[in-house]
Amino acid sequence: MKKVAFSILFIALTALMISCNNETKDTETDTTSNDLAVADIDASETSPEYLYVTAFSGLSLREFNNLNSEKLSVMPYGTKVRVLTPEKNTTMTVGGIKGGMDEVEFNHKKGFAFNGYLSRFFPPEPDINFTGYATQLKEQFPNVSFEETAGGTASKPSTTKTLMLPTTKWHEAYFVAQRLFDFPKELAFPDPKGSNQETVKDKKPKKDIWTSELRISRNDNSLEKIEYVYKAKNISRTVSIVKDGEAMKISETETIE
Repeated sequence: MKKVAFSILFIALTALMISCNNETKDTETDTTSNDLAVADIDASETSPEYLYVTAFSGLSLREFNNLNSEKLSVMPYGTKVRVLTPEKNTTMTVGGIKGGMDEVEFNHKKGFAFNGYLSRFFPPEPDINFTGYATQLKEQFPNVSFEETAGGTASKPSTTKTLMLPTTKWHEAYFVAQRLFDFPKELAFPDPKGSNQETVKDKKPKKDIWTSELRISRNDNSLEKIEYVYKAKNISRTVSIVKDGEAMKISETETIE
């Protein structure tokens, strides 16, 4: 009887030890899984950001974070640059655009560039059409929306193209519109400060163009609307930029006359 009792006790103790070992292994597996999840989150938060140059003439890469420091290079329009350290504060205003000097990397060179001419929206390529650009943009930014509608009359048909950009920055919307709808690069982004109504004419209009000008509406030194107006024989175009909630609305209406 003693041998039987001892055997039963031995079996019970062995089963208890196996159960404890299994619980310990399960706990270690869960802990390892949680550590990996935290590591993944940390890695994504520290990943670099890439922005695009929107200045037609290119953007200077400088040695230090001021506009008077040595120019290391010029980054061409449309270049994708790696942002190492973004400047979150407004430290300067250039051409009516508020911003600061981001630390960036370009062609294996590190330096600083004015972030007012850097955008997360890639610029339209030459000769790309409205739908093509808007479709590419939406693939990267799902909040982008666009549409094209027909209107007017049988004798004066019109087409309106509308693009909603998920940004509240006027200059970002302006640079996209300027390239996408091909109005003169000489018409610089208008300063938010100024008279409530202002017209800036194209000083070098192409032949047979009757009207080529910017019309700027302001209120208390803040932009309310920017329009580019173009008129020639048998055709007129108006490109407008307005803020619409947390987005910028760009629209072009073309009328055949």
